[in-house]
Amino acid sequence: MIRVMSFNIRYGLADDGDNHWNRRKHFALDRIRAFGPDLLGLQECRDDGQAEFVRACLPEYHFWGVHRQGPGDTALEMAPLLFRRSAFTLLDSGCFWLSESPDDPGSMSWGSNYPRTVSWVRLACRGTGKTLLYANTHFDYEPSAIDGDARCLRQWLDRHCREMPCIVTGDFNADKRSDAYRLLTDGGNLLDALRQVAPQGGNESTFHAFGRPEEQAAIDWILVSSHFRVTEARIDRSCHGHLFPSDHYPITAVLDWQR
Repeated sequence: MIRVMSFNIRYGLADDGDNHWNRRKHFALDRIRAFGPDLLGLQECRDDGQAEFVRACLPEYHFWGVHRQGPGDTALEMAPLLFRRSAFTLLDSGCFWLSESPDDPGSMSWGSNYPRTVSWVRLACRGTGKTLLYANTHFDYEPSAIDGDARCLRQWLDRHCREMPCIVTGDFNADKRSDAYRLLTDGGNLLDALRQVAPQGGNESTFHAFGRPEEQAAIDWILVSSHFRVTEARIDRSCHGHLFPSDHYPITAVLDWQR
């Protein structure tokens, strides 16, 4: 079994009042610990005290993330991924930018508001010896850029994951009626883990803007190749009154290898 979590933890410098990072960071860590992922994709993690806290509290994980770059303080933001060292051996790792020149650090295209990255690793499962590719990302929120980001990611996946088992996590800033979702899931190369256990959909919202019902949107996804069977998938909607671990709920899945 492979336990997967995607979690936008909201950048630590945001002026979120009672839900400021310093008030909710231990709650966020508790939700990670409660699920115990083998693979963890984070979004909006700044490489400052926020990333230091994550690294210090999760020493059993390998942490891989690259600054998205660009102007200002947001250059330190990452979409890092973590994997449990006892479960996997690292074979290769990399990062590319969602743009028309993906190998150029800090590059932007399609009217994007910020540079956006994809962090990836190729791993060998210690228990089975099987290899897989795991990628984590955070799309832009400009509509034209969302579609461009999806095309760029799909092209990369088509080159690198034709036969290899693949898992993708991310905040895609688009719902499941979007062209971006269709582009990534059409053809059956990648399957929506949540839809594998709840095909009719239902309440799939992950973004909630710290408990505001009118803002809810299903923009965080776990996508898996057909090499995996999804045995469990859910959204963790834990809160303590008006305190939330983030403005996004973490989404989780438990995968088994197809026989």
